[in-house]
Amino acid sequence: MSKLPHDQSDLLLQTPDGQTLSLADIHGSIKVRNSGAFFKRLLSFVGPGYLIAVGYMDPGNWATDIAGGAQYGYLLLSVVMISSLLAIFLQALSARLGIAARRDLAQCCAQAYSKPVRTFLWISAEIGIVACDIAEVLGAAIALNLLFHIPLIGGVIITSMDVLLVLALQNRGFRWIEGLVILLIGLMVIIFSAEVFMAHPALRQLAAGFVPHWQIVRNGAILYLALSILGATVMPHNLYLHSALVQTRKVDDTDEARKDAARMVGADNFFALMIALFVNAAILALAAATFYPAHKDIGDIQSAFKMLTPILGTSLAAPLFAVALLASGQNSTLTGTLAGQVILEGFTSFRIAPWLRRLISRLLAIVPAVFAIALWQSSGLDKLLIFSQVVLSIQLPMALIPLVQFTGDKKFMGPLVVNRWIKYAGWLTAVVITGLDVYMVFTSL
Repeated sequence: MSKLPHDQSDLLLQTPDGQTLSLADIHGSIKVRNSGAFFKRLLSFVGPGYLIAVGYMDPGNWATDIAGGAQYGYLLLSVVMISSLLAIFLQALSARLGIAARRDLAQCCAQAYSKPVRTFLWISAEIGIVACDIAEVLGAAIALNLLFHIPLIGGVIITSMDVLLVLALQNRGFRWIEGLVILLIGLMVIIFSAEVFMAHPALRQLAAGFVPHWQIVRNGAILYLALSILGATVMPHNLYLHSALVQTRKVDDTDEARKDAARMVGADNFFALMIALFVNAAILALAAATFYPAHKDIGDIQSAFKMLTPILGTSLAAPLFAVALLASGQNSTLTGTLAGQVILEGFTSFRIAPWLRRLISRLLAIVPAVFAIALWQSSGLDKLLIFSQVVLSIQLPMALIPLVQFTGDKKFMGPLVVNRWIKYAGWLTAVVITGLDVYMVFTSL
């Protein structure tokens, strides 16, 4: 059990301006088991993966999954599956970077790149945060409107107050945030299991939907929606966040302890994102079974809510749907605060109170949300939701390329550097996603 070389340790523990810790207020705040049975060790690491998973089940996913299922049946289930598998792979790299380098992805970018490059990457990441916040704001506002008939603009304003919930939970300890997130995820799983059961999907067609089809790439409209699903599933800011969240665990400074920690966070990541895969597939399958092809024009959350009860024949369907949507929006809210903090502090070394950072981010999201409501009322909100996910898809390579570079660099990773096959798979993923993004942009124009 050897410690990292002294020069490497100094290099990786210091940010360019001498600050050392990612998410300093919760860094190393949770003790982990270094010995004992696998399951007991794993339990002490469970949490970060689920905070990441909520970003893969946010209202933006709902909009894209409902549109995909209503318009094209089960066809895009293969995109949901591939996106989720890519997410598992990329988030595993992010978590491994945080454990090995003892700094988050934003800090690594700040150290490795010139000022113009890191400024570009920082602005790109901030755009991704705002795009994600737009989806959270609109999703929560729609849920409040459906459940309590609160006007959409009023719902948007209410969502700006969620920062108080974040502060209250953080003051009680980070495990409280993890516990609430896991509880809300469990609620979503239960609700969608029940709703898919009530919808009686065609099992043969559902299974066939997981097989990729060339029609997805050849049809520009389908490809646009497929890339929005990809943008909603593999979220760029989550790559920054995961590398920071794993550092909330207090891991011994030895190669053996860090290798074991990498295995534990990898398992946590896998199980959490498999749940996200189930939820996304369930939303799309519910839309496909309920609306396609007779109601294929229903491509938005509010129309889906109104049609669930008469089509499924139960008064529980619509309220459960709205409750799950509200849980989704609030879950994403909790992690959005942390992601914004990681990106701002990592790239600029400028520290700001989490509540203020969240408030600024929310205000930047509220402006386009209010504008959309004033311009389109409820009819165009899902267009903005889907567009925000396409923006995330375009931003993804700006986080993905540095992640693949750093995890293949022994200077950052030490003994935990990935092997060449994983490195090749990472670069292939980056090339494919970037190519699809460029194709989608030109097709849309």
